[in-house]
Amino acid sequence: MDRAPARGRFITLEGGEGAGKSVQARRLAERLRERGLAVVLTREPGGSPDAEALREVILSGAAAQFGAEGEALLFSAARIDHIDATIAPALARGDWVVSDRFADSTRAYQGAAGKLDPELLARLERVAVGDCRPDLTLILDLPAAEGLARAAGRRPADEPADRFEGESLAFHETLRGAYLEIARAEPQRCVVVDARASEDEVAEAIWAAVEERLGDALEREARPP
Repeated sequence: MDRAPARGRFITLEGGEGAGKSVQARRLAERLRERGLAVVLTREPGGSPDAEALREVILSGAAAQFGAEGEALLFSAARIDHIDATIAPALARGDWVVSDRFADSTRAYQGAAGKLDPELLARLERVAVGDCRPDLTLILDLPAAEGLARAAGRRPADEPADRFEGESLAFHETLRGAYLEIARAEPQRCVVVDARASEDEVAEAIWAAVEERLGDALEREARPP
């Protein structure tokens, strides 16, 4: 009788605007594939057709009128679909999943910066996430002013800042503190990576964290190219 595949591993990248999460998520996914692993690269908000539709609503600012509570509900709805359609099936197949943002972003953006009731956030997370929790979270840490400058520099001149990039420096400083507090509270899951370094140096730091935390699974599941 064929055995069911072992559950894959779930890695998330978190951090403020301009920290380089998308680039590093792509680089990590490529490196895992080079080790012979099946990898699903995804993002939040988004990662499934219905969640991508909600992404447009959220990042356009159309949902801002509903406040942090309304945005948190939309993020949670998108996350439920993302998990059901993309993450959970991939993990069940034995694939590794690398996601640019996940539930910690809601804790930081709507929780700390949006001042939403922590108990409400915890209840939403229990409903949306259930037991589909990351094995490893890499928090890319960067001073808020530097991150905003990077984000502005990569944005086309005729394109306005999105819903969150357009917030105040104080908002983004609060975000940074929230991410660092998450890392302090859950050191078994989270690793803080200095995102001020070069892209290559950050990629190497991320790979070192993956090898340290998930090395046994890498050795067991990787296949020769």
